[in-house]
Amino acid sequence: MTLVSTDWLNKNLSKVKIIDASWHLVKNRNAIEEYNEEHIENAIFFDLDKNSNQKKILPHGHFLPPISSHEKSISEMGILNTDKIIIYCYSDLISSCRAWFQFIYFGHDPKLVSVLNGGMKKWKLEGRKVTNLKTKIIPSNYKAKENKNMVKIKSEIYKNIESKDFTILDARSKNRFLGLEPEPRPGIMSGSIKGSKSMPLSEIVNVVDNTFLDTKKLRDIFSSSKISSDKIVMSCGSSVSAASLALAYSLINDDYIPKIYIGSWTEFGKK
Repeated sequence: MTLVSTDWLNKNLSKVKIIDASWHLVKNRNAIEEYNEEHIENAIFFDLDKNSNQKKILPHGHFLPPISSHEKSISEMGILNTDKIIIYCYSDLISSCRAWFQFIYFGHDPKLVSVLNGGMKKWKLEGRKVTNLKTKIIPSNYKAKENKNMVKIKSEIYKNIESKDFTILDARSKNRFLGLEPEPRPGIMSGSIKGSKSMPLSEIVNVVDNTFLDTKKLRDIFSSSKISSDKIVMSCGSSVSAASLALAYSLINDDYIPKIYIGSWTEFGKK
């Protein structure tokens, strides 16, 4: 199951490894500070910035790290290859989905990686228990294997503009997609990839509690964009909310293997 409910997690807290993958685009929120103040019991923090490529190909991008770096980081978190992992976040970008994508990309069994539907927002709205106690971690020896078919790079995106082999869905807001709003990152022009389609993340989640819309509504939304195959590549600002689109589509298409343009608009729209 790709998504688990707050009820399910509450009943299975001791049977799974829990990861807090919160990340905020806005600078007035600090994910690690919020985690230290309160988190779900036994949750381990997954720092998206530190678990991205540290060579800083783009100063504000989230390229995937080298496999050795991923193995080291996940081992330090005490995660085993056989662990059932539940990932949550407290982000309106649903950054938990990016961590979900990253674990699958690096070979964790997709059946063992789930996202908490609604994340910390729903958990707190329901008055469930949180703690500030430090989680005890026993380091592991995690081994990864890359699924390189899950990412697209800039040259493939340029080629696709002519070949139209796949459809690019953009999770940014409609105004950012249309170039009516400036990009939040410096040095990035406004606009979108030629031929891509807009599917704002805000249109596939319930704003009240950050849960995904039910599968019927998701089917209607993807159908209205004339998306009916698995030839879809998700994009956004820096490949965070793109993963939320990938997860949403996987809920209604069992054959879909998540695919993301990893550089996203931060790379493509660089001035």
